[in-house]
Amino acid sequence: MENVLDILKARGFIEQTTHDDALREYLESENVTCYIGFDPTASSLHVGSLVPIMSLAHMQRNGHRPIALVGGGTGLVGDPSGKTEMRKLLTKKDVAANVVGLRNQLSRFIGFSDNKAVLVNNADWLTTLEYIPFLRDIGRHFSVNRMIKAESYKMRLDSEEGLSFIEFNYMVLQAYDFLELRRRYDCCLQMGGSDQWGNIVAGIDLIRRIEGKSAFGITFPLITTSSGAKMGKTAAGAVWLDPNRTPPYDYYQFWVNTDDRDVARFLALFTFLPMAEIRSVAALEGVDLNAAKSILAFEATRLAHGDQEALKAYQSASSMFGSRRFSDILLPSSTIPRDPVTSDDETVPQTEMQLDDFKDGVPCFKLFHRVGLAGSSGAARRLIQQGGGYVNGRRLERFDEMVTINDINDMEILLRAGKKHFFKVRIKH
Repeated sequence: MENVLDILKARGFIEQTTHDDALREYLESENVTCYIGFDPTASSLHVGSLVPIMSLAHMQRNGHRPIALVGGGTGLVGDPSGKTEMRKLLTKKDVAANVVGLRNQLSRFIGFSDNKAVLVNNADWLTTLEYIPFLRDIGRHFSVNRMIKAESYKMRLDSEEGLSFIEFNYMVLQAYDFLELRRRYDCCLQMGGSDQWGNIVAGIDLIRRIEGKSAFGITFPLITTSSGAKMGKTAAGAVWLDPNRTPPYDYYQFWVNTDDRDVARFLALFTFLPMAEIRSVAALEGVDLNAAKSILAFEATRLAHGDQEALKAYQSASSMFGSRRFSDILLPSSTIPRDPVTSDDETVPQTEMQLDDFKDGVPCFKLFHRVGLAGSSGAARRLIQQGGGYVNGRRLERFDEMVTINDINDMEILLRAGKKHFFKVRIKH
């Protein structure tokens, strides 16, 4: 079997590793246990969390056992990494509710049955620690001089707000997590984002000092789009894995709208399609590249929301943009329907209005505001004045243009804001 380290490198997951040769030998010699921590600051993860999630899934697919650690204890403290100001401190009730949501989402990607993966909450051991014994047994192994040089602290130390004492403890607590997982589950590998390098190294050092044993670390690069934007951030906000926050259709559309330059890279990171197939995508352009985007969207939605929701989102997109036929040689491992499908647009945002509503006409800016394509009447006016408002594919020329019964096609009116946001008005007699 191929070394999982080579798989992760080939797919673009790895930025840094500790003890390169020893780590490779360790991953080849036995089935190992690894872990990644997830911050329970919300009840849902978002697209920006997919790199660590997918890396755990790759570990499991290659015979290793992943641990997803939910930071119920450290979430009460707050991680200063990558932040210029102190995070809002959560209550125990908030953290407990968020842990439940994260567990459900992680189960989409990782199988927890038969001890093939483990989900733990560090509140189980951190909230019962006694302060003085912890300082004597654990705190004495940490050098303040070395800690303040860590990247995760430097940004905060240089900020106007500075670094609070409670946050200063975060590195010690995360290192203790690694030690605790080493003891409980024989976990010798921690993975995380590039901003976690200092915390991971601190845990490795703590395990060496206290247990006299080896441990390893892998960090992932910060994923940005080719335009420089942070992955998973849009004008409308974060793209969530929770279908109640980001509906599956909108999730699908997020991936369809991937920059041309990112399609092959995102297929490697965010799907399990074989790299031999993905490499051919880099040479595609035009219609063929757009087809690859649809496959990326379908596969990513299938992982996050299941086969049925992915199919519904694909069918709904077909009803908006037209169905397409996929070549048998384009990413053949994908389960996307190869032939044009019957459109089913139930997941496209829609509402019902009465035929009488349109007899005298409705000003288009009021209609856009009413259905939620603009946050206010003023925003709807600006959208249409700037050329971003469409009715049935026709660009609106004036913000006060009337939408009438003449705009009804098959008892429907299709509205569009910009390139991506559609809304269907179904007409009732």
